[in-house]
Amino acid sequence: MAPQREWFEQDYYATLGVAETASAKEITKAYRKRARELHPDKNPGNAAAEERFKAVSTAYDVLGDEAKRKEYDEVRRLGPLGGFGGRGGPGGGPGGFSFNVNDMDGAGVSDLIGQMFGRSRGGRSGAASGVGPRRGADVNAELTLEFADAIRGMTTTLHLTSDAQCSTCQGSGARPGTAPKLCPQCGGRGVVDENQGLFSFSTPCPRCSGIGTIIEDPCPTCRGSGVERRPREVQARIPAGVADGQTIRLKGRGSPGRNGGPAGDLLVTVHVAADGRFTRAGNDLRVRVKVPFTQAALGGDVLVPTLDGPDVTLRLKPGTQAGSRHRVRGKGVATKTGSGDLIVTVEVAIPMQLSDAQRAAIEQLVAADQETTVGP
Repeated sequence: MAPQREWFEQDYYATLGVAETASAKEITKAYRKRARELHPDKNPGNAAAEERFKAVSTAYDVLGDEAKRKEYDEVRRLGPLGGFGGRGGPGGGPGGFSFNVNDMDGAGVSDLIGQMFGRSRGGRSGAASGVGPRRGADVNAELTLEFADAIRGMTTTLHLTSDAQCSTCQGSGARPGTAPKLCPQCGGRGVVDENQGLFSFSTPCPRCSGIGTIIEDPCPTCRGSGVERRPREVQARIPAGVADGQTIRLKGRGSPGRNGGPAGDLLVTVHVAADGRFTRAGNDLRVRVKVPFTQAALGGDVLVPTLDGPDVTLRLKPGTQAGSRHRVRGKGVATKTGSGDLIVTVEVAIPMQLSDAQRAAIEQLVAADQETTVGP
C-alpha cells in the first residue's frame, strides 16, 4: 500500500509504548494490554479514553502488519513531512530530510513524491486515494468455562456490547431510502491537490474527509457513521483443550471496517473454572484416589474416574506407597497431535474407628513385625 500522510506525523511505537526494535509478539502484547485498559466498555462516557483506544487500534493496524510496518519504518527513516516545502527546502533542513535534486531527473523526483503522497506534478498515480479502506478495531471479550467444557471443546454464544454495522442503514450511513452521493469537491477521488511550487501534493478532501462521498440525509440511528454501538450475539467455537488464560482469535468478528475495509477480530480470553476432582498439567490430567490400607499392602485392582467415559481399572502392586503416582495412558487432554495421560496419585485411607476384629488383626501384624525386626 502507499504510505499514508499521517505516518510522517504519528509515532505509532510511542502510542503502543514499545521500542522500535520490538518483536511482533511484544507489539501484540502491548496492544492487547492497552486495548483492554482503554476499551469503551471499561470507560463508559470517557471521550479521551475512546480517542486513545482508536489511536492504539490505528497504531496496531500498521505495526501489527509486517508489510505495513516495513513501509512505515522506511517513511520514518526519511524524516518528518516538514522536509518538503518548509524552510529547509528540498535540500533538507532542521527537522527535514535531504536529497540532491541535481542527482535526479524530473521523473525521479516525481516518482519519489508520487510514492509518498500518491500524486506528482507529472500526473496522477493509481495509488492516489483519500482515507481509503480501514480495518475495523479488534474487540476483546472474556469467557469462563467449566473445566470439562474446556477439555472437550464446545460451541457457545457470546453476548457483547460493541460497535457493529448499523441495523437501520446496513452500514451505508444514509437514511433508509436514500444513498451517499459523490463528493462535489473532489469528484469522488477523496483527495484534493495542493500546489506548492515545484510539487503538487494530494491531501484528504476536507468536504468528505477523504471518503469520496457525502451523506446529505444521515441515518437517524448512527448519524451517518454506518456504525452503532449495540448488544449483539456471536457464536464461538471453543477448541478442545483450551487452557486457562488462553486467547482465541475469531477472524472478522470484531468492529466493522470503515470505507469498505475488513472487520477486526474478536479476541476471547478464556478462564477455566476449577474442578472438584481433576487438575491439569499441560495435556495431562491429575486425579487422587483413596485405597484401603489393606489394598495398598496386598495389592489389587482399584477403579479410577475419568473425565469422559467409564471408570478405568488400575492394578496396584503389593506394597503400594501413599503418594505414589501411576500413569493411565491416553486418558488426558485430547489435542490435534494426540492425547495426554491421566496421572493417578494414591492416598492410603486410615480408618477413624476400628472394630474389635480389625484391632486384633492389626495387633497381630504389629507383633509379627516385631518378631521380624528383632529376630530370635
